[in-house]
Amino acid sequence: MATSDRLAHALLAAVLLLSAGHPGLSAAQPQTRKEYALILGTVWTAQDQPAYGVPVKIRRANEKKARWEQVSDHRGEFAQRVPIGTQDYVVWADIKVGKGKAKPEATVHVENDERVDVSLHLTK
Repeated sequence: MATSDRLAHALLAAVLLLSAGHPGLSAAQPQTRKEYALILGTVWTAQDQPAYGVPVKIRRANEKKARWEQVSDHRGEFAQRVPIGTQDYVVWADIKVGKGKAKPEATVHVENDERVDVSLHLTK
């Protein structure tokens, strides 16, 4: 076998080996995609500015304790994946408030795998 034939065979073998490990070039593989709904929120200051670093808690409406905890980012935003299905959730900013004042909270209703947006407004 000539050197050029050996080189061609070696290159062909290398291409076949590389393509076998590449997802776009190999046979179709089943996707294991986990489905979820999304609660996406923004925390606002009393001056209507995004509030950074605010702890946010989320629970199912029929439960007493928070199931998930997030912290608002530099844009005041937070996001939490929740299981698909029909469910109500309570979302609140976990901040200290004056005596007799309630923590900012909102109730959101999720249907199946949708995205729900919510805003929490802090007071003075």
